[in-house]
Amino acid sequence: MPESGSAASTGRESFGSRLGAAMAARGPLCVGIDPHPALLRSWGLDDDAAGLRRFSLTVLDAVGSLAAAVKPQVALYERHGSAGMAVLEEVLAAARGQVLSIADAKRGDIGSTMAAYADAWLRDGSALAADSVTLSPYLGFESLRPALDLAADYGRGVFVLALTSNPEGASVQHVGGIDSVARRITEAAATENGRYDGTLGSVGLVVGATVGSALADLQLDLRAVRGPILAPGLGAQGATPADLRRTFGAAYPQVLGTSSRDILAAGPGVQGIQGAARRTLDGLLEG
Repeated sequence: MPESGSAASTGRESFGSRLGAAMAARGPLCVGIDPHPALLRSWGLDDDAAGLRRFSLTVLDAVGSLAAAVKPQVALYERHGSAGMAVLEEVLAAARGQVLSIADAKRGDIGSTMAAYADAWLRDGSALAADSVTLSPYLGFESLRPALDLAADYGRGVFVLALTSNPEGASVQHVGGIDSVARRITEAAATENGRYDGTLGSVGLVVGATVGSALADLQLDLRAVRGPILAPGLGAQGATPADLRRTFGAAYPQVLGTSSRDILAAGPGVQGIQGAARRTLDGLLEG
């Protein structure tokens, strides 16, 4: 693994350490902030930047002291152009010091382009700086090096797509059987987390809550990754907290269960959103 500066060497607390503390204090819930047009309409909001802002800040107000993390879906801000991205900047700024943020951007490229993505989402002083960002490794895991190193330097984190639950994902991620693409990504993340002390490293994986037996079929050892597992798919996509416990087994303590539409549909009132979030969190804490 290439030598690099780290949060520890610069006096910063690592993202993995901060997330582990948040999960211990609040529980393992991440709430997606997904301003889909249909949700905006159901809340009585216009599908424009003003509606986007009202929706996003209401969700943050409802769950900012309850969830371990929030996950704004970047594409749903991008569709509103510069005005939408300005709202995202405001949401990320409002989250700082209140709740950890995961920018769900799924960025991945090579060379200077990847370095620019890393600079946008992970550098101190960037208007888009989040506590962590989702990354796509399908130009090769090492293509993510600029983000991996910058995250370490600034005490931020990354979540790398490893095993998604969309049907098309298997055509790439499952290739190779027990020596699958997903397994190589998992092992690379485990190696990367060797630079971090403590219980959780700062290189997490995205593994769908509805992947079923795929972890066992591909013989993926997520516990050995020693990083957080972002597991989208709770609620509206069909997964239950009990499904997560069965699917992830010994790695369940690393899992950050993610729910979006199931919680957001309880709006537009703050109390309704909080109630839905607490019910999901209670399920994640059972057992």
